[in-house]
Amino acid sequence: IATGLMEKLPALKASVWTDVSSIYDADPAAKDPAEIILCYPSVKAMLHYRLAHHLYLLGLPLVPRMITEMAHSETGIDIHPGAEIGDYFGIDHGTGVVIGETAVVGNHVRIYQGVTLGAKSFRYDEKGKAISGPRHPIIEDNVTIYSNSSILGRITIGHDSIIGGKLWQSESLPPYSRVIQGKSIATHFTDG
Repeated sequence: IATGLMEKLPALKASVWTDVSSIYDADPAAKDPAEIILCYPSVKAMLHYRLAHHLYLLGLPLVPRMITEMAHSETGIDIHPGAEIGDYFGIDHGTGVVIGETAVVGNHVRIYQGVTLGAKSFRYDEKGKAISGPRHPIIEDNVTIYSNSSILGRITIGHDSIIGGKLWQSESLPPYSRVIQGKSIATHFTDG
């Protein structure tokens, strides 16, 4: 496992740098990358997550959860190490963000404080124990999700979509969707 992690360190560094770049490019308050690395809680949470995710994929039990829970207790950002998060992932502010174990997040996704990528319901076995399986959303590339929105269940939010703040989304959306105050706005565009 240690050797496997050492082999992943260059990729880990590259991914974290894309997260820093995402914040720097989108936040006018960010004056330079050093400020982002040293002061932004989302970078701490993503560094912990990305390290824990590599360990999770290598099959190490418990330690990945301990690593992400350390970041959770310090930043208020709760990311399960099993979640799959692409490059250029930006979390603005971050307090109250929850990303579940089976969530899949594409590249160039930006979320704001209080966003939940969570499960809507669980299936149970004959003994009443919750059954693991895909239960969190898939967020495609170039999606923005504004503060205090909950995206729940194994649904897909299509690429280049915008989800407004303070809403509950439990149905899939096609690419280029815009949802504000829970109402879909018909502004679907085609590629090209």
